Amino acid sequence: IHRAHSRVRELNFSLHGLVGFDLFGKTVGIIGTGKIGRLTAQIFRGFGTRVIASDPYPAADWAQTHEISYVPVEELLAQSHVISLHLPLTPESHHLLNADTLKRIKQGAYIVNISRGKLIDTTALIESLKTGRVGGVALDVYEEEEGVFFEDLSDGILADDELGRLLTFPNVLITAHQAFLTQEALAEIARVTLTNVARLSDDQPALEGTEVGPS
Repeated sequence: IHRAHSRVRELNFSLHGLVGFDLFGKTVGIIGTGKIGRLTAQIFRGFGTRVIASDPYPAADWAQTHEISYVPVEELLAQSHVISLHLPLTPESHHLLNADTLKRIKQGAYIVNISRGKLIDTTALIESLKTGRVGGVALDVYEEEEGVFFEDLSDGILADDELGRLLTFPNVLITAHQAFLTQEALAEIARVTLTNVARLSDDQPALEGTEVGPS
């Protein structure tokens, strides 16, 4: 989409190189089935995909209701045409996708990461893109985004060589950690923040499970 948009802005209406694929009938792997992961899985099911999931704490009832199967991460990587990451950054999840695990994914699989940048080893990702093992990537987060994301660097030179390399690939879409940036989410952030200030002033515990913005 972003490549087609750029072309049209330049009055280039050629379709060369823009062939995509149907989601219908494909297998989508969801790694991390917290609230966002579960909603994402349900959306993908709406496209007629087979959805498999991996999580240390499976939501069995939810999975049964939505015809979703839990499998080990290794099996998910090998079977999925699309892999979507929805898990927190922990010592166990750091570089979940690395040189070793990226070799196990289905040839040409697409990766989506709107969770935490350090879930993916950027160096290994670039190599996998160059060889075609990874068919495309959509990233709202980046491993070394601090000092880059949320800043206007348009008048300077990007010092991060790996980010610069990623930006050269036509099959890579990067946004600046903005998946949370909706009017509704911002209103909810304000509501929860003010509610927690009031609760803490009354010696009450803060609301749990209310993170909707970037950490």
